[in-house]
Amino acid sequence: MALYEFEGKRPVIGAGSFVPETADVIGDVVLGRDCFIGVGARIRGDYGRIRIGDRTSVQENAVIHAREGGLTTIGANVQLGHGCILHNCTVKDNAVVGVGAILSDYSVIGEWAIIGEGAVVRGEVPDGKIAVGVPAKVIGDVTEKQREEWGYYKEKYAELARERYPKGLRRIDGGAP
Repeated sequence: MALYEFEGKRPVIGAGSFVPETADVIGDVVLGRDCFIGVGARIRGDYGRIRIGDRTSVQENAVIHAREGGLTTIGANVQLGHGCILHNCTVKDNAVVGVGAILSDYSVIGEWAIIGEGAVVRGEVPDGKIAVGVPAKVIGDVTEKQREEWGYYKEKYAELARERYPKGLRRIDGGAP
């Protein structure tokens, strides 16, 4: 794990969470249990604080930061897609943030909300709503089928963090065997 103390503040990583050596977790960060952090993710608690709930997946190349004295809060059972950017915002439990989405300062993503790929959120997306576009606009309600499908993937990422990566991932150096 690439964990860094910054000005006396150290990350706290929950049991069963996986952070690869190519991700950076810096400073005032608290990561819950059974979280999956993808390669290249940057979680910077240098200016502000970052709090991430249990069983949350922060996929490859995601960036999470907060303003000076600010707070970025990400709930439990959240999926953050590849390459998304979160800055000084709140994401409530069970939300899904699509690939490449941007959550701007003070945005709030409701419980079980889904943010589409590439969306830019500058305000609030209510609980159980789907928002897409630039700027993001609510286009409908999250269905029970979507909750079931996302629930399946959320469990898969918790399993990757807790079991498969710690047991199955091995660094190899050099070329062919």
